[in-house]
This record gives sequence, structure tokens and C-alpha cells, in this order.
Amino acid sequence: MKKLFFALLLLFAFETSFSQQEDSLMVNKIANEILANGECYERLQFLTKKIGGRLAGSPQMVLAEQWGEKVMKENGADKVWLQECLVPHWVRGGEDKCVETISGKKLDVVALGNSIGTGVNGIEGEVLLINSFDELEKRKIEINNKIVFYNYKFNPTLVQTFRSYGDASPYRGNGPSRAAKYGAKAVIVRSMSHSTDNNPHTGSTRYADSLPKIPAIAIGLKDADWLAKEIVSRTVNVNMNTMGHYLPDTIGHNVIGELIGSEFPDEIITIGGHLDSWDNCEGAHDDGAGCVQTMEILRAFKAIGYQPKRTIRFVLFANEENGLRGGTKYAEEAKAKNEKHVFALESDAGGFTPRAFGFTMSEEKFEKVLKWKNLIAPYGCSEFNRGGGGADIGPLNRIFNTPLAGLSPDSQRYFDLHHARNDVFENVNKRELELGAVNMAALIYLIDKYGL
Repeated sequence: MKKLFFALLLLFAFETSFSQQEDSLMVNKIANEILANGECYERLQFLTKKIGGRLAGSPQMVLAEQWGEKVMKENGADKVWLQECLVPHWVRGGEDKCVETISGKKLDVVALGNSIGTGVNGIEGEVLLINSFDELEKRKIEINNKIVFYNYKFNPTLVQTFRSYGDASPYRGNGPSRAAKYGAKAVIVRSMSHSTDNNPHTGSTRYADSLPKIPAIAIGLKDADWLAKEIVSRTVNVNMNTMGHYLPDTIGHNVIGELIGSEFPDEIITIGGHLDSWDNCEGAHDDGAGCVQTMEILRAFKAIGYQPKRTIRFVLFANEENGLRGGTKYAEEAKAKNEKHVFALESDAGGFTPRAFGFTMSEEKFEKVLKWKNLIAPYGCSEFNRGGGGADIGPLNRIFNTPLAGLSPDSQRYFDLHHARNDVFENVNKRELELGAVNMAALIYLIDKYGL
């Protein structure tokens, strides 16, 4: 009996070793194809330079969808289609301006996404410096008819910069409504960044229906520091002029390419990024990078002749930035069709050097995934962490409890560029972008082969 047990143990060890070697060779084959023949960098150049910023509802959104559909077909998808969804249509309406009235200093600002405009005559008023929501509540009797300036700083001590973003972003997201509750006439928000430049960073704000809607702008960091210093020593008034407004919802699309599984075609693996971006930038890192990485995996799989066991969908999601209509539609239609979504992966943290994957799944599934780390680590993602995914694939988890993962590149420079005018093609490194695609492709291959 002992001899049989040890024989079986040796057989299992041999099979495991052989399988690991086979998988290592396959991951290397995928990596070599992407690194030697990859097209994602050139695709990103076209998307950013020929199409540009792709805010939901814009003409550039339409051009980007047409381009994505064309590339999916060229890359050899078994099936390509556009999944229709209604998207919001907010427009900036012109140049955003803010001038300090005594000095005449022009402050570098950009209207927050979804914010209302000031009207052609602008808004002028005294600026009240508020450093936190706690201070807002303590000074609420001073707020009426003032312009609230939230000077809440990005926490420099958090090495994981997405934690700094999560900490500061409520001032952009619901800060305008919280100030409006006490009678503020407008809001200025310190940009969500710890960069050393003066580029203002936009992003979505969300008005509370029960409160007045007031104009809101973000200000560059150098001008934010200047403004805060001036307010300490004297009364400061500014004149703001923005023209943001909504047009009726319009039709947008998720762009979907598919490789049909040979053994389990009803089991669906989703890979994606979001095709929309803010209008004040090219959206190279956010999230042009994730889109071209997604399509590169499709191209590479076809180039090496890989036939997946499970159906793999490559999705360029619509309207992540100011509505999440694309991700919501994708999950709702999947539910209506009673589809079986077994895994979803998103790249929406920039095209920088890949460092990790974050996983949202059961402990049992996570333990299985951990066994593959040594196969992927040589290409960059040496950390497998709990917690991760992406905004666009989040609805799949909420509806189906689908296991999720998100690619986590090095984040130290991401918020220097995020939602700002310097998120351009020139700030993406070709090698880093390609390595992100390699790591994603390796994970998808392993999950397709072994399942969860």
C-alpha cells in the first residue's frame, strides 16, 4: 500500500512538473509574440493622435467605436459586434476660466465633468478656504454666497497612490453638493494629484438631486498653493466662467470581439478597458492603454494559433468616466441572456510597468490562482493581491458574483497624468505598455486552460 501511495505521489509530481513546463513555454510564446510583433503601441498612437479625447456623446466617441470594431475584425475575432447603450452627453461648451480679481492672475483651471456652467456672465465671489469636510461642517455659517475652495491634499505618505485618490476624490465627487447645502455659489477643488506641475485634473462630479447644482472647477496644484497662501493674508475674490451643460442622452456602444471556446463555449471570460476619455486630454493612459492591450491579446492569440477552451470576449467599454453605462449594459444584457461569466479582467490603471494583479474572488479560487504566480512573475506581475477588478467589470460581480481581476501597473506617475491635459501618447512607454499586455494574456491563458 505504501509503495502504491509513493508511486502515485511521484506520478502526480511528474505530471505537475510537466504541466508547469508546458505552461511556461506557452506563456513565453505569447510574450515573444507581443514583444516582437506587437501592435498595441501603434494602435494607441492612432487612437490618441488621429481621434483624440473621446468623451461619451462626442463625435470622437463615434470615431473610436468605428475604429475599435475595425481593429477587432483585422485581429481575427470570430465575431465582432457593437452593443448599444444610451450614454450621457455632457459638453464643456468652451474654455474654462478663473481670474483673481485684484491681481488679475489667471488661475489654471478646468471644469469638473458633469458640472453646470456659470453662464456667459460668469460668477464672482469671495473664496473661502476649506481644508477638509470636517472644517466645512464647523464653518457652515460662513459659506453662504461664497465660493468654497477645497484644498484637500493628496496624501503623500501612501505608497499605493490609488489609496490617496480614494481618500481625496470625494471632494470632487460630492464636494460641490456638500458646499451647496450651505449656500455656496460655486466650488474650486484642488486637483487629485501629487504632481509637481500646474496641470488641472478634471473628473466626474455627482450632484445630489435634493440640493442646488452649482458650478465646479479643479485647479492646478501650484495655483492651488498660491490661492491658499493669498487667502490666509487677505480677502480673495475670483471671477469664474464655465459653460458646461448637458445635451439629451445619445447612443453609444460597447465594442465586442469574441473568440469562441472549443470545449466550453458557454463559459465566458471577459477582458477589457474603457474606450471613452475626458475631453481635455488624449486619454492615452486612461484608458487608451487598456483598450489597445485588450486588442493586442486578441491579435497575439490568433497569431500563435491559440484556440481557447472557453469563449473569450474582448470588450472596449463605453462611458466609464461619467456614467458607467457601458459596463452596466454589458452585465444587464448578460443577465437577460442567462450567460455564464466565469472570469473578468480589466486594465484601467495606466500603461506603466506591470507590478501586480488584484483579485476579487473566493479564497478557494484565489489559492488556485496563486499557484500560477511563478509563471507570470518573470514578466512583471510578481504580486497577487486580494481585492481588485475594474469599474466596467464590477457589475458582472454584483449580478453574477463573477470572479474579477485588475492589472496593477506601477502607479507612482499615474496621477501626475490622470484626467489632465498631459495624459498624451508621448507619456506612454512602448515596452511598459506591451509588458502589461503580456501579463494579462498569460493570466487569461491559464484561467482558460484550467478554469476556476
